[in-house]
Parts: sequence; C-alpha cells; structure tokens
Amino acid sequence: MSQDTFEPGPETQRAFRDALGRFATGVTIVTTQTADGPIAITANSFASLSLDPPLVLWSPAKASSRFSYFAEADHFAIHVLGTDQAQLCGEVARDGRRFRPGDLTENDKGVPLIGSALAHFECAREAVHDGGDHVIVVGRVERVRMRDGDPLLFLQGRYGAFRALG
Repeated sequence: MSQDTFEPGPETQRAFRDALGRFATGVTIVTTQTADGPIAITANSFASLSLDPPLVLWSPAKASSRFSYFAEADHFAIHVLGTDQAQLCGEVARDGRRFRPGDLTENDKGVPLIGSALAHFECAREAVHDGGDHVIVVGRVERVRMRDGDPLLFLQGRYGAFRALG
C-alpha cells in the first residue's frame, strides 16, 4: 500500500484537498432571503455542534460570490439532501437562484425552504468566526423538519449513496 506524507502548503494544496476528499460528507443546500429574492449555496461543511442549546455550524468560502449573503444573514436554513436530489445540488452549485416555481416555501421569517429535503434546520445566526479562507457560521436551530429517505453523500469529488456493511 502506497502512502504519501507531506506538509500542507501552497505547493501541496491539491494533495491536501485530495486528502480531505477521503472523508465522506453529507450534502446540504443553505438558503436565505435577500432583497432580490431567495438565494442558495451548496455546502458539505455542515456539522452538529450542541444539543443544548441546539446549535449547528457550516462554513462558506470567502471567495464565493454568494459569501456576503450568508455570512451576514440573520436567518437561514440548512437542507440535508437525499440521493434523489443530486441534480438539484449540481444546479444550485452553478446558480444560487435557479429555483423553479413550487421548489420553495417560506417560513415565518421569510427564509426559503426546500420542502423535498431529507431534513431542514431553520436557524438564527448565533455567531460567525474566522476560519482562514472560510468563516464558521454557527446557527441556533429554531425548527426542524425531516422525512424518511437515503442521504446524498459526497466523496472524492463525486456524489454517492450510503451502503450499510453486514
């Protein structure tokens, strides 16, 4: 078995990214409301943070053209996607305003919600912390909705599905 060892830096950035890609993640779409209507961004940096109080986090890239909408949003929703939503994820990655009529509803704070998601977490911004070329957005979960289904996963630049062992 071949192994590569290196120190992360500018000259090993691709290798570092490839090493991070060995960790399978779920796939989410984060939405918020803007003066120009709903906007969305894909994120695989979602994680639970605390049960009491109910906190979650995610990390948008500072280089994203959609960054300011999310770093400054008072309210947002994080949607966990199912295996049947890989196409939606790809479309939102290319265009954060690509929604068709009927794709979204809004909660009482005007946050766009994707009703077909496996789960969504309606959040109020709790804190934003610097994280290098990203920020870490901490959200206080105010409401949750979920349905049955299989989660969409992301590994080594590709979408996939979970397969239980044994």
